[in-house]
Amino acid sequence: MKLKALFLNCTLKKSPKTSNTEAFIEEAEKVFNDLDVSTEIVRVVDHDVKFGVTSDEENGDEWPKILKKVKAADILILATPIWRGDRGAVAKMVAERFDGIMEEGSEENGQFPTYNKVAGVMVDGNEDGAKKAISSMVFDLSEHGFSVPVNGFCYYVGEAGPGPSYIEAEGNKHEFTNNMMLLMAHNLVHLAKTLKENPYPTNVKKLEEKAKEMSK
Repeated sequence: MKLKALFLNCTLKKSPKTSNTEAFIEEAEKVFNDLDVSTEIVRVVDHDVKFGVTSDEENGDEWPKILKKVKAADILILATPIWRGDRGAVAKMVAERFDGIMEEGSEENGQFPTYNKVAGVMVDGNEDGAKKAISSMVFDLSEHGFSVPVNGFCYYVGEAGPGPSYIEAEGNKHEFTNNMMLLMAHNLVHLAKTLKENPYPTNVKKLEEKAKEMSK
């Protein structure tokens, strides 16, 4: 069963600037490749993604191109640096843009196009705030229809205050981070395979109708 994982790098740095988040992602890529999962990285800021809450804000908006890749993948991993003790602005913008898919329920049962896809989160930085960023991102992903497995995240946080980040600090040799990365990858792949074989039977349309009846 061939799976594909898509990483959205939510760094604030455009290519070709060095991204610690990209280096972190590249370590995770190795794990997925060892599990026979193909991978792709998209650095969001390299694309003209407009602010908004629909799937296409038009006027040259390039989010639809990224969203097409998301829909074609089995696994999505959002990766962000920490800024001001939380996820960066690009990761927040991506969450806002995912609101658009909530209007794209299927004709058959109303499921979002993200149903039966799994998602994980990666966070890096040299300040505290990883768990706060992860909690916000995992909630958003779940609300947007993705399934997040147990231990579906990993993070690297160096010493508080100005100092070396992931690359300079050799975060790839950090045992705790690497253990979380392995757990994340293996559990994402397991859940993705499970959902391919046993997709959600949820009929969103019927449940919405039932909720209206219950609320009368």
